[in-house]
Amino acid sequence: MSQSTSAASTTASSARWLTLTTVALAQLMVVLDTTVVNIALPSAQADLGFSDGDRQWIVTAYSLAFGSLLLLGGRLSDLIGRRRTFITALIGFAVASALGGAAPSFGLLVAARALQGVFGALLAPTALAVLATTFVDPVERRRAFGIFGAIAGMGGAIGLLLGGVLTENLDWRWNLYVNCFIAVIAVVGALFFLPHVQRSGPRPKLDVPGTVLVSAALFGLVYGFSHAETDGWGNGLTIGMLIGSVVLGTAFVWWQTRAEHPLMPLSIVLDRNRSASYLSVLLAGIGMFGIFLFLTYYLQITLGYSPIKTGLSFLPMIVALVFTAQISSNFLLPRFGPRVMVPSGMVFAAVGAFWLTALDLNSAYFPGILFPLVLMGMGFGQMMPAAIQTATLNVDPRFAGVASALVNTGQQVGGSLGTALINTLAASAATSYLASHQPATQEVLAQAQIQSYSTAYAWVGGFFVAGAVLAALLYRSRTETVQVTATTGPGAGASDAEPVIMH
Repeated sequence: MSQSTSAASTTASSARWLTLTTVALAQLMVVLDTTVVNIALPSAQADLGFSDGDRQWIVTAYSLAFGSLLLLGGRLSDLIGRRRTFITALIGFAVASALGGAAPSFGLLVAARALQGVFGALLAPTALAVLATTFVDPVERRRAFGIFGAIAGMGGAIGLLLGGVLTENLDWRWNLYVNCFIAVIAVVGALFFLPHVQRSGPRPKLDVPGTVLVSAALFGLVYGFSHAETDGWGNGLTIGMLIGSVVLGTAFVWWQTRAEHPLMPLSIVLDRNRSASYLSVLLAGIGMFGIFLFLTYYLQITLGYSPIKTGLSFLPMIVALVFTAQISSNFLLPRFGPRVMVPSGMVFAAVGAFWLTALDLNSAYFPGILFPLVLMGMGFGQMMPAAIQTATLNVDPRFAGVASALVNTGQQVGGSLGTALINTLAASAATSYLASHQPATQEVLAQAQIQSYSTAYAWVGGFFVAGAVLAALLYRSRTETVQVTATTGPGAGASDAEPVIMH
């Protein structure tokens, strides 16, 4: 190899890693925004004077827009170009964050959060699609997805830490303003490092009926879960939204078999390894958001931790997650494949969740909280990079945005479902405890809270166990993968073998 060729190769490799840095910043901004605002809610409520009943809309407005538009966002990145979509989404997210930070009223804050969700739905799948199509070398791809998967897993915990620091030391509004600084850096990186890709052939068309059907179905699903959290699963609107979501989702699948330019070709989700990855991300989302929510309650309400101390409490989990993600992506996943890595990660997370059920009114951080958090960090670091990398392998680049959007959709729907379902189960456990322990003294009320937290942790552990079993059954073995690849050729979804990316 000549010196000029070697220099060009080194420059291209450096550009790819700078692309990863840019994409990782964008992903971090989107993921941490699901939790960074939560810690600021009490301060925002005191400042703007909205009610407890209205408070949920600060979170729901973001999740509704984000969750319902993800597939559209992913497809738009395929149609109009990822570089252009990425930069547009970054600027839009920054503007929405600035509007929210400066909001003088509750209504404008909710509108700004919804606008954040719209641009987040454009940004998240585009970021992952850029990564999936940039890193084609197997070794580099594993490293890149190890970093990206770690960010996807730890973003919520970082949000809690950052939210605590900003709320205590500055003002609740900085939980939104901080996105502007991240977005500016990412835009500069995108302008310099994201590759220009010239389209060949005619421009594909957008599947408008499919877009309307799936967006409405996802809106009904996320809204139904959010409504169930506050009004119960037996509420008429909750039931209507969830039934409507199923009907619209079924209609969407039917339409995709007939559309000339389908929004989401069904071959993407019918691959066993890929569908196993989407399901694993969904179940991991249920567990992760459930743990973040109820452990935060326990630390702040029961143990009296400050917002900063609460955020710092999650730091060991973040360290364990980042370390494990790199080890598993670079060394273990190539050797054992996702059929081993994802279920074993789920088991680690399940053990950590079940361990938390032993917490009481006077538990110390060491070892009762520290060890379970480290175990869950190891579990997330093992399962998330493996599942996300497998979910985007062997996808035709024309549909990389949609395939990436399905990963984000799984995590978002899992988070919404986990928050609503586990909240309901925890509240029922507290009510049952109070009914059998009268009179309701201060000590009994505190113990009822502990009972609700323990119930939440136990259910989270159960979801992780279910995820481990389903992943072990659904992922193909290495032998099956080799047979499929030999029969159908490259691009058949052989996720256990070295990646073969179609271009």
